[in-house]
Amino acid sequence: MSSHSPHGQSPLRTVQVLGGGNAGSSAHVRSLTSGLVARGVRVTVCAPAEADRLYDFAGAGAEHVHVPRSSDPGSVAALRAACTDADLVHAHGLHASFRAVLALGGRRTPLVVTWHNRAHAEGARAHLLRLLERRVAKAAAVVLGTTSDLVDRARRTGARDARLAAVGLPAPRHTEGPEDAERPHSKVRAELGAIGRPLLMAVGSLDRHRGYELLLDASHLWCRLDPVPLVVIAGEGPQRAALQRRIEDEELPVRLVGLRDDVPALLAAADLALLPGGGESRSVLAQEALHARVPLVAALAGGIRELVGDAAELVPPDDPRAFAEAVVRLLDDPGRYERLRDAGTRQAATWPTEDETVAQVLSVYDELTQPRPMI
Repeated sequence: MSSHSPHGQSPLRTVQVLGGGNAGSSAHVRSLTSGLVARGVRVTVCAPAEADRLYDFAGAGAEHVHVPRSSDPGSVAALRAACTDADLVHAHGLHASFRAVLALGGRRTPLVVTWHNRAHAEGARAHLLRLLERRVAKAAAVVLGTTSDLVDRARRTGARDARLAAVGLPAPRHTEGPEDAERPHSKVRAELGAIGRPLLMAVGSLDRHRGYELLLDASHLWCRLDPVPLVVIAGEGPQRAALQRRIEDEELPVRLVGLRDDVPALLAAADLALLPGGGESRSVLAQEALHARVPLVAALAGGIRELVGDAAELVPPDDPRAFAEAVVRLLDDPGRYERLRDAGTRQAATWPTEDETVAQVLSVYDELTQPRPMI
């Protein structure tokens, strides 16, 4: 693709807006930034300072502007200043998109919004989220949804142009040294306490909608196996204390290991990957598991069927017995286990690459910023 800074023309200037940012959307913005900068686009990433520390947007060639995740007037003013001479603003996630709408006010700067996941809330807060969704969908020039469900939701909510987004899984960025990245599986399993027993891996923030309560319920049912599988959950969040209390009180074979920067190594050492809830529309864990040839057991929720096809063991949501039985069946059936590994490799090959993702986004930017010829 040709550079976006041809002779005599200033390069396209984009602002990427990220809120708290889950792992998927943060990694996507990092990957997008790198690809856009390589194609001659100027990129400013507006995100909390901790997101820049984790994802090093400046290292990808962007200017980073610290914008807190709250919608207070200070963060909106900081965002407004950063967007002053932008040709286009691209916001990721509902809350970041709403801040971008406030910051742009009545300006004619095109706004592109990517919805990576459906926002979760209950009670009065759920009503507020629906209002935010409507405001954002109507203000955006284009809404990109990472699953068909999200695209349909954007259309129902009032988007004038909603499209399915290509979202390539960025290659893992190891913060540890290469010798750590290549740790043998046996060493990883020993560190986790999974020698001579199956290792089952779950990854994601410890929030209610992730389904970890269901996972603890399911783990009761495989306690009678010999050897007893060990479940390891990598992530942090508000449910940490409640989950830990249950694990101790009920003597469950589950370990919470907190936030880890070596998730690809943990996953590669696992026998199965577990996705018990519908927390993500385009699950990063599901993608990493299939890439790593680790069979996946997942609740049939969100966009999981669209993402993995027949390359995973999908079970009804909110059914701990069905989830537990699917795990046991897979551990007991080496033929099915190998078929799922092969199916995962084939399915992963159908997903868009990082280059294809950048190319699609850039074509949307071109549509919205190129001057149209006079008729």
